[in-house]
This record gives sequence, structure tokens and C-alpha cells, in this order.
Amino acid sequence: MSALGGVKVVDLTRVLGGPFCTQYLADHGAEVIKIEPPQGDETRAWGPPFDADGAASYFLGVNRNKRGMALDLRQEAARAVLLRLLESADVLIENFKTGTLEKWGLGYRAVLAERFPRLIHCRISGFGEDGPFGGLPGYDAIVQAQSGLMSVNGTAETGPVRLGIPLVDIGTGLASAFAISTALYERERSGQGQFIDMTLYDCAISMLFPYGANYFLSGKRPGPRGNRHPNLSPYDQFATKTCPIFIGCGNDRQFAVLCAVLDVPELAQDPRFATNAQRLAHEDALGERLSALLAEREGEAIADQLVRAGCPAGPVLGAPEVLAHPHTQHRAMVLESETPQGARYQGLANPVKFSRSETALRKTPPRFGEDTRAVLAELGYDAAQIEALLASGAALAGEG
Repeated sequence: MSALGGVKVVDLTRVLGGPFCTQYLADHGAEVIKIEPPQGDETRAWGPPFDADGAASYFLGVNRNKRGMALDLRQEAARAVLLRLLESADVLIENFKTGTLEKWGLGYRAVLAERFPRLIHCRISGFGEDGPFGGLPGYDAIVQAQSGLMSVNGTAETGPVRLGIPLVDIGTGLASAFAISTALYERERSGQGQFIDMTLYDCAISMLFPYGANYFLSGKRPGPRGNRHPNLSPYDQFATKTCPIFIGCGNDRQFAVLCAVLDVPELAQDPRFATNAQRLAHEDALGERLSALLAEREGEAIADQLVRAGCPAGPVLGAPEVLAHPHTQHRAMVLESETPQGARYQGLANPVKFSRSETALRKTPPRFGEDTRAVLAELGYDAAQIEALLASGAALAGEG
């Protein structure tokens, strides 16, 4: 049994935050029906690279284990299909511009809450529907800038730098998956669904840690520190003879282990470095000393020796090395399968591992509209009605 088996999710989201959330739910057994607009999820075109069917890796990376159909919700007939889907759904998730569903007569407060009292409706937006930024569209990099995340990334020389991964979208997807799971749990007690108001802006600010906490207590404006930690030292990247490594000492004991492994135990007794606060005050001098000690060491070997002795350290690896690493394989973090058309699928696995509940790759990412006919038939539409919906453009179907 999968943890979310029996949960039905109607997914109207596109791009990343929403699809990341629903892939998490689908990996754990939820039945997710992804409904795309007539032009498709725009990330189908976010490449290269593309697969043999022309779908970009960006789309393929966050849409497995979902059934795919397409509706033009601007048409009343398509909205009727959506309402029929919601009769048996537990969750509706969407990331339309705020006010869009209300314009179509599908607003939660005015329509959905009364018609489907057990429905959990999760809306992901940039900033919410009200307030100074209410109704404005949100984009990962822009919200990184507006939320302060960029201001603490980079160095004094570079100034603020966008994080290399779309952390705001991914973080919002994770928070939304948590919110939906929590609402499902609460519904078991109350019997009632509810509306979940998720925004990129809120989630980005919630991740401004520890810089927000530091500012609350010190009143000092945080800035970019490169690889260095604002509260710990040493916590930085160092060059070695073979590859860069990262060392992160979280306490004085770990620093003493570092000094012992580097054959300079007396360094831990130096008054400038004896405590974390003192090391932070003298981090430039400490960094210079450690850099000299590590410059002629074999990177992966010294990192392995350090971490096994009790000092956190690891080599700085690229994506190819990580994905091929024996521990990545041991943890089953790369999924591989064949699509029904015989193409190869590879994806990053879900990291949540239960002792009993199953996660599995049940379905590769859907081609555009591949399940439209099947889902309509399951909803009770007969063959003539299905063809009428397709002919009108209210529903769209690709190859199965």
C-alpha cells in the first residue's frame, strides 16, 4: 500500500511549484490527473534537451506518475468536465492568476466550498490575492530578489546572485505538499475540506534562515558571504591538490578533530580559534592557515578521512559524478524506466522512504492529452459526447 493510495488530485498547475508538489503526492500513491490548457504546460518547450517526442527535460522531471488530459477551461463545456471530476476528487490544486477561477464561476468561496464541502483547494500564486503585491504574477528568480534570498547569496565582490536552483518554486512545491497532506489529515477529524493559500513570496521569506533570525536578534543587515556560514567557522570551501572540498565545523569538538587530522592539534588551542565565536572573529586568518594545510592534500581522501573521524567534510562534485555515485545508486535516487513508446526515462527519485508504505514509478510523464479520452469515459461521457467535446476544442486529446 502506498501512503496516499485512494486520494484523488485534480492538478491544474503548470511550470514547477505546483507540478513538483503533485509529483510528490503521485509518487506516494495519489491518483493525479494533470489537466493542461490547449497550448500545454509551457515547460514542455523549455529545452533543449528534448526527448524523442519533443518534451523538454524540465517537463519530464516533475510530471511522472500522473495521468494527462487537456481542457480549454475558457469554454463552459470544459468547466462542466472539471466540475464532474471534482465530484470524486479530494484535492484541487491550481496556480492560475488570482481571480481566474472566480471569473469562470469556479471560485472556492462562492461555488466550490458549498458544492464540494470535503474538497481541499490549494492555490499557488506569486503573492496572494490582496495586499500591496496582491494579484501580481510571481516568478522564482524575481521572488528570490524580492524576498532577500539573493541578497545573502554570492560574495562581497559579486553582490547578490540568483541561487543556481529554483529554490522558491521547489520550496513552495514542498510546502504545498505538506499543506495538502496536513489538510487531508485534519479532514479525517472535521469531515470538512478547506482552502489553502500558498504563495511563492511567503515560502521564500520562510526560507530566509538563519539570516532573518540573526537580524531579529542583532539588528545588523546581513549580506552575501560566499561559501562561509554567518554563524559558524570554519564553514567554507577549500582547494586541494585534486578537487575542492567543503568543511563545516558545527562545534569546537569537530574543529579539534579537523586540527588533529591535519596534524596541527595545537591550532585548536590557539586563543584566536579556541571557540566558534573567536574563530568567526578571526575567520580570515583561520581560512589562510587551513588553505595552506589543505593545498597539497588529495581532496576526496582527506574529506573521507575527516568525515569518518567526526568532522563534516565532502568533495564538491558535479551532477554527473553525483548521479553515478555508488551511494546515490545504493539509495535508489535515480529512477529508470521505458516509456510505453520504448524511450528511456530517467528521473530523480522521491527522497521520502517509509518502512511500509510504497513509493514507485508507476507511470512515465504523460504525453499531451494522452489520457483525455479515458478520463472522460470514466466520468460517464459516451463516445459521441467525447467526440463532440474534442470537436469543439473544449477537450483535447493526443496519442494514447
